[in-house]
Amino acid sequence: MPDSRSARLSLRGKLALLALLPLLVSLALIAFAVHHQERSLAEREHALVRASYLDARRTELKHYVDLAVSTVKPLLGQADGRQRALAILQSLDYGRDGYFFVYDLQGRVLMHSRQPELTGQDLWNLRDPRGRPTIQMLIAQAQAGGGYVEYLWRKPSSSLLAPKLGYVVAVPEWNWMLGTGLYLDGIEATMAQLEHGARQNITATLLWVGAVAVFGVALISAGALALNLSEHRHAEAKLRALARQVVQSQEDERARLARELHDGVSQALVATKLLIESAQHEPASAERLQALALKRLNSTLAEVRHLSHALRPALLDTLGLPAALQHLAGEFDAAGGTRFEAGVDGAERELPEAAKTALFRIAQEALNNAARHAQAQRVVVHLHFAPDGGLLLDVNDDGRGFDADAAQAQPDRGLGLRSMRERAAALGAGLLLETQAGHGCRLSVTLSAADLARATA
Repeated sequence: MPDSRSARLSLRGKLALLALLPLLVSLALIAFAVHHQERSLAEREHALVRASYLDARRTELKHYVDLAVSTVKPLLGQADGRQRALAILQSLDYGRDGYFFVYDLQGRVLMHSRQPELTGQDLWNLRDPRGRPTIQMLIAQAQAGGGYVEYLWRKPSSSLLAPKLGYVVAVPEWNWMLGTGLYLDGIEATMAQLEHGARQNITATLLWVGAVAVFGVALISAGALALNLSEHRHAEAKLRALARQVVQSQEDERARLARELHDGVSQALVATKLLIESAQHEPASAERLQALALKRLNSTLAEVRHLSHALRPALLDTLGLPAALQHLAGEFDAAGGTRFEAGVDGAERELPEAAKTALFRIAQEALNNAARHAQAQRVVVHLHFAPDGGLLLDVNDDGRGFDADAAQAQPDRGLGLRSMRERAAALGAGLLLETQAGHGCRLSVTLSAADLARATA
């Protein structure tokens, strides 16, 4: 009794594990997907915010420069226009790090409101830490019609090199390059804050997923366990019913053999006995009666051989599967009506006992179905020994075909098909049934060399 209870608990534990593992794996995959998607969303949001911010600041820089150009243009024709223009630009700013600068097109500083010590210096050959000619890039862009340039420059508020986005234009009347710029390190700090907030959101989401997982494991696994236990009981009931069906099939087969022996063999033997006794008491008719008795005895022996062959063909043990299949096809062909043929190709070899028996029974069931239901003109059994050690059994007919799925769906039909599939599955073989109403039927059973080796073991 304790062993039974222990086994029952072990089975329940396995069922609980079976219910929990898919759930836990699913939740882990969901958490991974959520983390990946949120991370991807945060990156896209980061890129979108950065692009939008830079677009806005680019537009702002262009407006600043356009405003500065429109301010100095009225002074172009005046004698002291250059000095007045530089003074106006010197006074224009928009924050600690927002200012204008003016260079001539040869690289000399004409005005720099935040770094006045640079005024008058020739910076044409100035290069940043990356080796890029900063002033040459700015002047080239200005001469090309104006535009944006990214470069490194010392930030006035921190005195440190920082990435900067500049917008420059040329004032060819005075041989000037006029521009302003925006330092990008503030943008990077803003983006870092956004990324930090995104990471916090991802962490919070994963914590929620974990909480849901804990609750879901308790709730769903309990329901899954109850369902699995119910299915287990249902499966046990089906197994018991199948066992009863197997026992009943055995009893039916025994009853059939008993009837065959009683109604056929026994009656024939009794008739033979009476003929022999009559020959002993009637010497004048002894020869005729003995001939009748011998004929009846031969008929009885044929019937006994038929019953024996139905139980297990002796040819399987003596000559092997190919000869047994040819003999089987010959028996069906002798009944007339449908042409039955059997063929073998490839190098024949000895097969495991289990494989021979299963393949013979599958072929026997297939031929029996063809003879009873197919209304075929020709049925061909083909056994192919493959060079790689495998084996193929093929049964083809040109009959009316049928709907295999519909046949197996009905409890009182498809028993032969199920039997063939079970015999093939027991060998690890593949069974393929190709049939369609009005287009014949083909049954193929394929065994690999590995399948045959396992059958031998």
